[in-house]
Amino acid sequence: MKYITRNELSVLLDDLAHEAAIIAPCDLDGVLLYRPIQDSQDIEWHFRRPVLSVKEMLFPATDRLLHIEKNGQDIVLSDALPEGRQIIFGVRPCDARGMKILDALFLHTSPKDINYAMRRANTTLIGLACQEMLETCFCTSVGGYPDDPQDMDAMLTEVDDGYLVQIVTEKGQALFGDRVKSVTEPMVVPSLVSRPTLAIPSPETIDWPSRFNDDYWDRLSERCLSCRICGYVCPTCRCFSVRDEAVPGVNGRQAFERFRCWDTCTSEAYRRIAGGHNPRASKGQRLRNRFFCKFYYYQQQYGPMACTGCGRCIEMCPVNIDIGEVLQNLTEVVP
Repeated sequence: MKYITRNELSVLLDDLAHEAAIIAPCDLDGVLLYRPIQDSQDIEWHFRRPVLSVKEMLFPATDRLLHIEKNGQDIVLSDALPEGRQIIFGVRPCDARGMKILDALFLHTSPKDINYAMRRANTTLIGLACQEMLETCFCTSVGGYPDDPQDMDAMLTEVDDGYLVQIVTEKGQALFGDRVKSVTEPMVVPSLVSRPTLAIPSPETIDWPSRFNDDYWDRLSERCLSCRICGYVCPTCRCFSVRDEAVPGVNGRQAFERFRCWDTCTSEAYRRIAGGHNPRASKGQRLRNRFFCKFYYYQQQYGPMACTGCGRCIEMCPVNIDIGEVLQNLTEVVP
């Protein structure tokens, strides 16, 4: 195991800022978010869980895909490909696992998503082990751990006056190199404080096909506002819509920018087609799809379960739809 002091880590990040964009947790008027920093002094070093995951750094909420311009009778398309390296500091294990889950769709299917693939290749994840689990965390119920290093490039664990450093990949080795020293004496690692609530049942114990036509979904949807916040804060939700917007062209030519923007399956118009038909017209049908997608469909199609147990959706839902409560109810007989 290696070790780096807090001051040495600050100096390292400041040096790296000359080579790549540094993303880190920042306190913006009381809201904790991952944001680009200019100096390590901008970092919120002691934090719990940012409101949004690091997903938006690889799969932005609004992503420019193409520039489309009409030149006489010709249509000219120009790719808008992302450029530059980025280093994300302070990544929690649940968020790094979210990237692995998105990889299954964006990288390991054909054709791969080029925008996501380029950002992923040019991104280094420096993880930070959780010191405590919040009341809404349930990563251990879906196969995760608060100090899991496997989806990082390097994992840091906070100790007195510094961090233990676990190098995981070649990217992590290239980043830290000889800037870390070997630990010669035992160091006290703070014990994790587990959340004192009932464990959430494993989604894999649920017979999902048998629950498809339950009235439970309509009863649950009576609370839902279709606000979509659960999908926006989720580190694995990846639905998007595509739109074209008119922009000024060269020499007065007609031009457009094509964007993709986050969308969610709980949106009222998400599945509505051009003729007006909506195969998921009710909130119950849309809410059912959200849970089936996370715990059944995604596994069938791509491999991993599409939930990391971060608990953001529980914390942010304005009507208290609790993913743990839903899973618990689905293990029981619903009248």
